Amino acid sequence: MAGGWLPPAGAPRLLATAQLTNAVGDGAYLVCSALYFTRVVGLSPGGIGLGLTLAWAVGAFAGVPLGHLADRRGPRGTAAALAVATAVTVAAFLLVRSFPGFLLAAVGYACAQTGLSAARQALLAGLVEPERRTGVRAFLQSTVNAGLAVGAALGGVALHLDTRAAYLTVLGVDALAFLGSAALLLRLPAVRPVAAEPGAPRLAVLRDRPYALVALINAVMLLYMPLLSLILPLWIVGRTAAPDWLAAGLLVLNTLSVVVFQVRVARGVKGLASAARYVRWAGVLLGLSCAGFALSAAGHSGWTAAAVLLAAGAVQVLGEMMLASGAWEIGFGLAPADRQGQYQGFFGTGVALARMLGPALLTTVVLGWGPPGWLALGLVFALAGTAMAPAVRRAERTRDADPAADLAAGRERLVGS
Repeated sequence: MAGGWLPPAGAPRLLATAQLTNAVGDGAYLVCSALYFTRVVGLSPGGIGLGLTLAWAVGAFAGVPLGHLADRRGPRGTAAALAVATAVTVAAFLLVRSFPGFLLAAVGYACAQTGLSAARQALLAGLVEPERRTGVRAFLQSTVNAGLAVGAALGGVALHLDTRAAYLTVLGVDALAFLGSAALLLRLPAVRPVAAEPGAPRLAVLRDRPYALVALINAVMLLYMPLLSLILPLWIVGRTAAPDWLAAGLLVLNTLSVVVFQVRVARGVKGLASAARYVRWAGVLLGLSCAGFALSAAGHSGWTAAAVLLAAGAVQVLGEMMLASGAWEIGFGLAPADRQGQYQGFFGTGVALARMLGPALLTTVVLGWGPPGWLALGLVFALAGTAMAPAVRRAERTRDADPAADLAAGRERLVGS
């Protein structure tokens, strides 16, 4: 590759295999966990919601220190250790029979997952040259979605059987999947830890206000995350004449679109300027999709409402893929080469915040207000997307834009093969 250095052969593919492995387990877990906790553990839906909200609140604060640990101890070993920790917390769910035990395991799970995401991002940054990171990240995302789809199918079998043994098997498979992922991560080349600079703040990202603004805008955009899993199923059943099964159809449309098209969509991102444009267009598309979802309740027949919902879902997933492509480039490109772990941990808190705040916020706005709520949400997406470009330019002005230095740091940190 002219003008760059090549990562060790097969490293991105091996990283993708590691994420595919745990994604299969996660897909099965996500489909079955709610029924397991209610029917087997005996928790109330309200208790599950409260426990997960508290757990992801703690997890949101764990990303930065665990990402910092990856910088200082090496992202490969840290990622593998956190994958093992995730397996342990999933296995703990097999033993819990009360809310305190569930809460403790859920907090451990959220922290391990948030830290694992940051460490894997830092590992990717250390193994792949800057200009290829967004493309490789897109490949990883499409792989993860494929794994989630396979796992969801396995979870569907457990739901059909609806037995204690089936649910326990799903959790056991998820735990084993994370152990397998840890073993695969350890086969990757090591990335040299970065020594702390004397006098430098330990968690510098917490003082980086321009980066914090960019991360906040991204977190607002990530409010789309609960739409397919929570808001749209309730909307379709309660506010439209469309068939109930369309909720599953929209999820399949989304998953398959990401698997097939995410890498192609990401090819248009060539730097921070194009990434910011992608996020702006993502805001427009997400806004238009919200208008389409609102329109689906306008007294249409069942099949007309279904067509409107499918069209809006197609626009939504395109916006989602453009947002992801732009956000990956921005999150990597504005982070110092020697602090990728803590910066990726901070940027990734948007996912935890969306999981924590999104369900309650969107059920109030969308399901409570109806079509005006959809339009308000769409306006929020459009405004946030528009705000990203000036926020990125401001962040660029506050740091040394030196790609050569970043490339040299990558060469220096890569050890082993």
